[in-house]
Amino acid sequence: MNAGRLLQPNDAPGQVSFQFSVRFWLMVGLTGIGTGLGAGLLMDLLRLIQHGLFDYSTGDFQTAVERASPMRRIAVVTGGGIVAAFGVWALRRSPGGKAGAIDEAVWFKATHIAAIKTLLQGVLSIVIVAMGASLGREAAPKETGAAIASKLSEWAGLSLAETRFLTACGAGAGLGAVYNVPFGGALFALEVMLGTLALPLIAPALATAYIATAVSWLLLPAQPTYLISHFVLAPSQIVWAVPFGPIAGLAGVGFVRLIVKASRVRPKAGVSLMAPVVVFGALGIASVWLPQLLGNGRGMTQLAFQGQLGLALLFGLIVAKPLATASCLGSGAPGGLFTPSTMFGAMLGGALGGVWALAWPGATAGSYAVIGAAAVLAATMQAPLAAIVLVIELTHHVITILVPMLIAVGGASVTMRLFDRRSVYTGQIRIESPDRHDPTAPPPWSSAGLIIMAGPSLPIWAGYRDVLEQLLADEASQHPVYVVDETSRLVGRITPDRVKAVQPLTRMLVTGAAADLMTNVEPSLQSHDPDAVKTQVLNDLWHEAPVVDVQTGTLLGVVRCGA
Repeated sequence: MNAGRLLQPNDAPGQVSFQFSVRFWLMVGLTGIGTGLGAGLLMDLLRLIQHGLFDYSTGDFQTAVERASPMRRIAVVTGGGIVAAFGVWALRRSPGGKAGAIDEAVWFKATHIAAIKTLLQGVLSIVIVAMGASLGREAAPKETGAAIASKLSEWAGLSLAETRFLTACGAGAGLGAVYNVPFGGALFALEVMLGTLALPLIAPALATAYIATAVSWLLLPAQPTYLISHFVLAPSQIVWAVPFGPIAGLAGVGFVRLIVKASRVRPKAGVSLMAPVVVFGALGIASVWLPQLLGNGRGMTQLAFQGQLGLALLFGLIVAKPLATASCLGSGAPGGLFTPSTMFGAMLGGALGGVWALAWPGATAGSYAVIGAAAVLAATMQAPLAAIVLVIELTHHVITILVPMLIAVGGASVTMRLFDRRSVYTGQIRIESPDRHDPTAPPPWSSAGLIIMAGPSLPIWAGYRDVLEQLLADEASQHPVYVVDETSRLVGRITPDRVKAVQPLTRMLVTGAAADLMTNVEPSLQSHDPDAVKTQVLNDLWHEAPVVDVQTGTLLGVVRCGA
């Protein structure tokens, strides 16, 4: 018997099994190279602006900010608001689609990203973070990696499923390269961006992230982001981690909801030019008393990991830093949330751990901050595995406290899922539940020989299993399923024959199958146009036609030939 043909539990016939093409792997390599170079150049730009505006050549950004005069802080940060205002205004007015929107492209729309505008938005993000915005620097390399992956996918003619997957890999590779966390970057792409850890997807995600990180070493130091000493495991840490986990989860719920609320109030027009100027100006004034608010928070996290912050400052930053980050985001300025989330967790863990240490000393003060960072990251990203690996790679010296870290991460993740299933990334996308036509309600119009009814519909991000179940529910009639976007507008339909020829990758990804399988519905009937009903319905292959609202494009129902 040929041993190579023996079935294995993780490779059974009923599971999805496929191999990526050589062309896809070539795009993986090119995405990694481009993302690594982009991340290195962006970080060089960040340092150049920081050193120039805050007038320092050695040391870290946080020290330079604290040494700068109050007037310099106010002037530089307010200037960042002016740059953000005009930058966002210019991006909105320029043609070529929406800048950024990586999560929307991967989860919901399955469309190519506006590459040039996204790259420009990444540069804008780096500039304003360098000028003191309380946002993360990882947004720029994430957007760069995603834009490169999307453009390469378009050039190579990859399928929609392959494009979505490679775009997520590029985003994770950008984060991995800029923080020197390749394994964490790959897990970020899979667990955070895609919501799946399917075995065949791991190799491309790892390859993209490791290539990008290795290439970035040409411009960036190959060392951990946070330099800390070895921690010693203490019984007090393990006991403390048990109640701290749920507390961190609740804190994560609050942080995510704050970020979601801030993203909802972003100015759309009119006052959009003034909002960043006002918010950044206020942040500059606040920095006169709290210079620790400026920047993404890396310097303060470093000090918390080293146990060098007092309890008063820790408790103050637990409140002040999330408010500063949410305000900058709500003003419309682009930026990331990874490092601000890490800092929030470090402050929370350091503060509560410091109080605990007063009653039960013995553990290193910084270890509580590290555990707190991992727990809050796990909650806010809805990704416990990625959070653990990211903190391990960010520090290189936390294996000794892995047990209390796992306890805290587990408690935080479970608590977060109980109260809110959104993350700081997907929670910013506004999604409406698809409307359903009420079959008992009077139709918007009627025509002899035709009936209007509620047609089966799915959101554009529905997975393969959802599509299959919907088609099987109406298997006898063999009618198509209609697809609506996040605002319930009709965007296409799925026919049974399309599902039979589905790409294996589409079956594996947990979202986006509806977008991959649908075909356009053109033209579709509008609710005020009854005269053309019979002609279109009878000429349609399925002897039916969707009815949409004339103003909104919302799917109202389906018109079919009467019995």
